[in-house]
Amino acid sequence: MAQMLAIAVLLFALYIGEVVSIRTKAWIPSIFISGVLFLLGYWTFFPPDIVAIAGIPAAVAVLLIYLLIVNMGTLLSLQELKKQWRTILIAISGILGIIAALFGIGLLLFDFQTIVVAIPPLVGGLVSALIMSEGATAAGLPTLAVFAIVIYVMQGFAGYPLTSIMLKREGRNLLERYRNNDLPEQKLVSEETSELAEEVKEPRLFARMPAKYDTDFFKFLRLAIVGYLAYLTSVLAAPLVEISPFVLCLLFGVIGRSVGFLERHPLQKANGFGFAIAGLLLYIFDGLKNATPSMMLELLYPLIACIIIGVAGMYLFSFIIGKILKVSKEMAFAVSLTALYGFPADYIITVEVINALTKDEKEREVLTGYMLPPMLVGGFITVTIVSVVLAGIFVGFL
Repeated sequence: MAQMLAIAVLLFALYIGEVVSIRTKAWIPSIFISGVLFLLGYWTFFPPDIVAIAGIPAAVAVLLIYLLIVNMGTLLSLQELKKQWRTILIAISGILGIIAALFGIGLLLFDFQTIVVAIPPLVGGLVSALIMSEGATAAGLPTLAVFAIVIYVMQGFAGYPLTSIMLKREGRNLLERYRNNDLPEQKLVSEETSELAEEVKEPRLFARMPAKYDTDFFKFLRLAIVGYLAYLTSVLAAPLVEISPFVLCLLFGVIGRSVGFLERHPLQKANGFGFAIAGLLLYIFDGLKNATPSMMLELLYPLIACIIIGVAGMYLFSFIIGKILKVSKEMAFAVSLTALYGFPADYIITVEVINALTKDEKEREVLTGYMLPPMLVGGFITVTIVSVVLAGIFVGFL
């Protein structure tokens, strides 16, 4: 197969997934549709190495992981996290609920390695799924390598509709209180939301540099330097403690932005974010080339069981911590569910629910002020920080 034909076919599969997701207002996840198309392709006319032919071999995928995780770190700041401490506790409690339920009940049904591989993709996104898939492959567990990808592809089916239901209930309660003048007025969009959406024009350390010299290459250079420092730290720490360089990339990304070496979302500003995500998605789906129809049937039971058990544990823990922190069970569960998809799905679902609940602009602003900030912060915490850290720890158990 010619390289340009290969990349065109693969990008078409990703695009069809997006179109279906848009048409169904995210009720059918784009990842699921694209994953099904990849499976059908591998079972019919795809060459087994189509992703490598298209230009995304393993070395390129690892490069993209480094860049993307450092970039993730720049989306966070300690100041933003302090303001949403209740949200952070609820999000973490939901993840602890998944871990407790799967290690408690899941181990009665499945072996230890299956549970270890299932948890990080279930509570995270693209990067954690890839870390666990690669780890399972290196440990000689090809079926579990596919399982890590399949659980990532399927988790949205549980997350999207449940979140929508919880947010609609929460929104109706808030509207009723607002219409009865029982809801304290809040600022329209909280500081946390505006800070998350704020565009930082240039990193502080380079404030005196003329804008014309802050080129795309300079942004890539700084991302690469931070990624290398994370890798070097993991190598130097290896004799004492085993730390995944990907976990350190996240930490170094936060530090890089805090000291002013990196701006917020440099990969997007360097016009490289879309390509990086596309490349990493293609490499993720490359793991499906080993998935035979019989293997998929074999994985169906652990897949459904792990998602049901994990989400049940998440609900229980978020309900308890929500009671303690005086947060409604609907909002607490919705925040926890962001672990199943993260940003930008958390933003899209929240806005769609608000628009569906009321046509009044003032009411929409009130709902946005109450519901959007915790959903955004919850998504950042679960998918960005916790899942990558968990994947870095759990991969050592394989």
